Amino acid sequence: MSDVKERIQTIIDEHEVVLFMKGTRMFPQCGFSARAVDIFKRCGVTFHGVNVLADGEIRQGIKDFSQWPTIPQAYVRGEFIGGSDIILEMYENGELQQLLGVDADKDDDHDAATPPKLVVTGPAREALAAALRDAGPDQLRFDVTSNWQYELYFGSPHARDFAIDCEGLTVHVPRASAARLDGATIDFIDGPDGKGFKIDNPNEPPSVKTMTPGELKRLLDAGESIHVFDVRGANEREIAKIEPSTLLDAAGREALAALDDDARIVLYCHHGVRSRSAAEQLLQEGYTKLFNLTGGIDAWSAEVDPSVPRY
Repeated sequence: MSDVKERIQTIIDEHEVVLFMKGTRMFPQCGFSARAVDIFKRCGVTFHGVNVLADGEIRQGIKDFSQWPTIPQAYVRGEFIGGSDIILEMYENGELQQLLGVDADKDDDHDAATPPKLVVTGPAREALAAALRDAGPDQLRFDVTSNWQYELYFGSPHARDFAIDCEGLTVHVPRASAARLDGATIDFIDGPDGKGFKIDNPNEPPSVKTMTPGELKRLLDAGESIHVFDVRGANEREIAKIEPSTLLDAAGREALAALDDDARIVLYCHHGVRSRSAAEQLLQEGYTKLFNLTGGIDAWSAEVDPSVPRY
């Protein structure tokens, strides 16, 4: 047995439930991994996650080991279960809970009885209908994890799905996600980064969103009501700054406190790391429309205003 196969076998032997995935349990880095994580969390079981993105040998080795071409892959007590679709199907028919030794009736979402109300706009219906013509036997499915990661994809039919008729377009929703998706709208827009689907969901809690330098520039040029705060230190601000913006020092904190909780606020730092942390903190303080400037002032200089010094 090769070294990588021995490593994989050891991991499987040492843990009752193992998920080979992209990313970590806290931060899945693909929708399918996020879905698998969410299902195990719904079942209330502890599992050992293996981030294949951090280990190239494992990433390819687990595909060879399982003779399964995609990630994620789940093992329970040494038995290979399958990928995301199979995990979901087993969860929805109760097989996964039985295998894990948990009570499916404790999962309130599992037996959701009421179909969600969905709105699919005209542009979205047109785009999805065109794609559906090439989907073969697969159905259009719409899902969301407990940490609000959305999946809109074509997949295998599931008997327990709710089939929602959206003006001639059928959207299949897993029962476990029905309550979280009630009232959601699927749109198809042509934005600054190209065409794509946009989902609005009134059930989603406030979160920190991202904003590109180009988006911020357009909002400022249009005179939109937006408040830009700099979370760096005064010494860095002396080198370079975005105008207009306010340093988030003691005086800046007073200016922030004077804003309504739903004011649109953009935070920036050098590369976007510190400002992300600051935005998450403000989210806990009750502000609801928070944006982190992608790439920070360095990206602003590179993409919008080259007169701003880079350092």
